[in-house]
Amino acid sequence: MFWAYVNDMKSWIFFFIAALGAADALLWLDAGLDVELSSLLYMNVLLLIALAVFIIWRYRKETAYSRQLARLEGEAAADWHELLPEAKFKCDKQMNEVLQGAAATMAAQLNELRQQNLIQGDYTAAWVHEAKAPLTAIRLLIDSNRSAPGMQRLESEWLRLFLLVDQQLYISRLSSLEADYAVDHVALKDIVVPEIRELMAWCREKDLEIELDGLDINVLSDKKWGRFVLRQILSNAVKYSPQGGTIRISARTDSTGYRILSVQDDGPGIPEHDLPRIFDKGFTGGTGRLHNAATGLGLYLAKTVSDKIGITLSADSRTGQGTKVEIAFPLENDFDHIRK
Repeated sequence: MFWAYVNDMKSWIFFFIAALGAADALLWLDAGLDVELSSLLYMNVLLLIALAVFIIWRYRKETAYSRQLARLEGEAAADWHELLPEAKFKCDKQMNEVLQGAAATMAAQLNELRQQNLIQGDYTAAWVHEAKAPLTAIRLLIDSNRSAPGMQRLESEWLRLFLLVDQQLYISRLSSLEADYAVDHVALKDIVVPEIRELMAWCREKDLEIELDGLDINVLSDKKWGRFVLRQILSNAVKYSPQGGTIRISARTDSTGYRILSVQDDGPGIPEHDLPRIFDKGFTGGTGRLHNAATGLGLYLAKTVSDKIGITLSADSRTGQGTKVEIAFPLENDFDHIRK
């Protein structure tokens, strides 16, 4: 920063040196002034030393504000504008006024956006709840007329619509997840079995076999959001499984104590170059385009929720060899950090 300051002051330094040179020339050439060369050099050295001391002094004084301001760089504090250093010069005071004005404007705009998002979220939640009423009525009609022709196909399409509406409800709650999240000891089977029942219509339509193993263990998680994460993964497994295929759901405890829930299908698998991007928003990959069934939202939402509640997702797949997605539930003492 010092050399940058010197560079900014170069015009003043040049003026001083030029003035000193002019004074030297006047003293040396004026016949009426008897000045020894040694005295002239001595005077020049003293003045140049004085200039250097003056520059260092002014540097420390004039850049004190900038140096304190630089310490705030990178801080994500919402009240950063209140931490602005005290200004001693008029230009620094003007800078403070500009920054505080910008902070006030940004705060007002952010508050307006938050209000709009709250209104939109409330509207979406209300719409979803209203939409669930006719869906419930349709489900009752399906249950009471299962012997009617085409009812299995109708139930499958109903399930698709129900899951989309329910997913939208969770999306509207995502921004306030921290307020809608309660950690508790939950049996894995209480998370897995209800989701299998929800997707049973699809499983029957594709004649899928579901194998369960090791689900008699507890995990520490939020039951509702844990089910949401599993639903996105399980619906993908059902979607991409071949007719008459098998989905294997198992649980284990690894060497570190983490509870690992695995969902493995017999689908077409994911190409190696697509695997690192499957949790990206909007990414469908070659398999999704081929089946024309992917939205690129399911795994992205699962990953987003998982990051918020401390669950770790990972996937392993090979083309033509199916896909295995693992959900790692954290240890009990990790949640104090997760909730902050």
